[in-house]
Amino acid sequence: MRAALFTLMTAVSLLLAATAGAQTRHVAMTLIAESDRPAPGSTVALAIHAVPDTGWHGYWLNPGDAGVATRATWTLPPGATAGALAYPPPGRLVIAGLMNHVYERPWTMLTTLTVPKALAPGTALPVRVKLDYLVCTETICVPETQELSTQLKIGDAPVTPQRRAQFDAWRRALPRPLGSAATWQIDAGRFRLSVPYPADAPLGQAWFYPARSGATDYAATQTVNRDGERLVIETKAAATPEHGALEGVLTLGDGTALALLAQPGSVAPAKGSAALDWGVALAAFGGALLGGLLLNIMPCVFPILSLKALGLARSGESERHARVEALAYTAGVVLVCLALGATLLVLRAGGASAGWAFQLQDPRVVGVLLLLIVAIALNLAGLFELPTPRFAGRSGASGAFMTGALAAFVATPCTGPFMGAALGAALVLPPVAALLVFAGLGLGIALPFLLIGFVPALRRRLPKPGMWMVRLRHVLSVPMFATALALAWVLGRQAGVDGMTIALAAALLAGLGLWWSGRRQAQGERLVWAPALVALLLGGAALATVRAQPAGAAIAKVAGAEPFTEARLAALRAEGRPVFAYFTADWCLTCKVNEKAAIETRAVADAFARNKVAVLVGDWTDGDPVLGRFIAQHNRAGVPLYLFYSRGTATPRVLPQVLTPTMLTSLR
Repeated sequence: MRAALFTLMTAVSLLLAATAGAQTRHVAMTLIAESDRPAPGSTVALAIHAVPDTGWHGYWLNPGDAGVATRATWTLPPGATAGALAYPPPGRLVIAGLMNHVYERPWTMLTTLTVPKALAPGTALPVRVKLDYLVCTETICVPETQELSTQLKIGDAPVTPQRRAQFDAWRRALPRPLGSAATWQIDAGRFRLSVPYPADAPLGQAWFYPARSGATDYAATQTVNRDGERLVIETKAAATPEHGALEGVLTLGDGTALALLAQPGSVAPAKGSAALDWGVALAAFGGALLGGLLLNIMPCVFPILSLKALGLARSGESERHARVEALAYTAGVVLVCLALGATLLVLRAGGASAGWAFQLQDPRVVGVLLLLIVAIALNLAGLFELPTPRFAGRSGASGAFMTGALAAFVATPCTGPFMGAALGAALVLPPVAALLVFAGLGLGIALPFLLIGFVPALRRRLPKPGMWMVRLRHVLSVPMFATALALAWVLGRQAGVDGMTIALAAALLAGLGLWWSGRRQAQGERLVWAPALVALLLGGAALATVRAQPAGAAIAKVAGAEPFTEARLAALRAEGRPVFAYFTADWCLTCKVNEKAAIETRAVADAFARNKVAVLVGDWTDGDPVLGRFIAQHNRAGVPLYLFYSRGTATPRVLPQVLTPTMLTSLR
């Protein structure tokens, strides 16, 4: 019914446009050629750059439930041809329950013009195109027509750097070919698509856009699950399904888009997408409980638990007070674990590649945790003593709750036995069961203190208060300092030496401010927290500037490997050295298998070193157009591509797409 209403509205708009006379256009379109002087027999890229008015949108190749794709009618000299339009990935817009694949911001469609071979230099090459398209707001649609033209001249002039950069930016926005075979199936009214994809590659919020109708219900929710080295996209099937090969675009949430071709076949559901298995859920809960219990002996948790337990024994309070503190501590631990678990599940539901301690992937969070651990360590070492916040050793329900929350938060960098399997199971269980597992982890962390609070016999066995507790605090600062060193190492790996230095300076500044506040407290001065607050704010501002180092800054996994550039390749060949150049991407499953099974093996490294083979690596993860052009020159539409340049040869040997160590060790 809604589709019929939209169709009727579009028909009325067409009738109004046909009788309106002069047309007001709501999309400004421009035809641009990459080269104004192409050579005879060559190809030249053409771009149709479209800029919609505010509030208006155009449509993708498959417009979705409603809309019309752009139709291009070319007028070209004899012998010249233009290819199909290549579209950037669209966005999604739901109107009245109808899903539309649209562009609400400027977009550019690309095609390739083939120039006739028989044209002589200096010959004019007029290019004209008539564009028929639909442009809409959320309430009205208007069909529009534009005729664009550009005048080329046969020659052989190089492309200007400005025009090259402009077209490279537009090419970068196009989907990149996946290069691996995908499979799709419709089963019991459900559409399932299996896409090869490395298990450790980033994903983001993925969405599949089919290039034709008859596959999916466009407006239905899509679920994206990792299942080993593949993605499984599942949604409601189209009301009238069609069969045959299916082209489409998979967007990954970070601006990356992959063009894929899926053949019909059998697609198994992703593991964990079936109905809840309570046996698995309870086993995972038990593993998480045990794993959380063992976390208490880790250096990041044990000092906090020890001082909290001794503080409870020292307080000499009533049975009721002990139980209240135990419950408050448990609540703090469990709530933080549930909050972290729920956030993790939301991120994964959105298609992100995230696991336990996901927040530590951001170096700024690691820096904040480093600052907190250093502050606790300095406090335990006796550098300062402050009345608030109520860390370990302070009495009261609020202090116990905050201590529990602190223990759970600082436990995230630590891992213990049983945790990996339990939390791994949680990520494939339904949300309710998964949260149960995260609650089990928190309960395990809190269990020792919970028992101390509810079992008087355990409290009576704790040592009596004395001066030895001061020495114990100093001893317990050692594992906290060790944890801080570990976090500093992690930060150095993530953000480089500069990021680690900034974080350590922020921690030192915070420690100085806390020490100053502690002295003011001891001397009875007012505004005790002022120095600490200023130091913490300055330290936080410094940490906000820390950023992860670029992926290219990571150490190459192949000894002596260098980033690929054509200039470096030419220099190595001029030296007479053999060169192995390979082109890869994080989302290329075949690439990752070859790298682990062949390229990064010790035998290959030794053979390359013995034969003085230089290694160049082209990372096409971000769709670098310069690499794309080089790959295309070797008749490949994507990665992987493996080239070997032996000594004295003019052309490279193109290696198979599936490598073996023997194949590489024989290269000379």
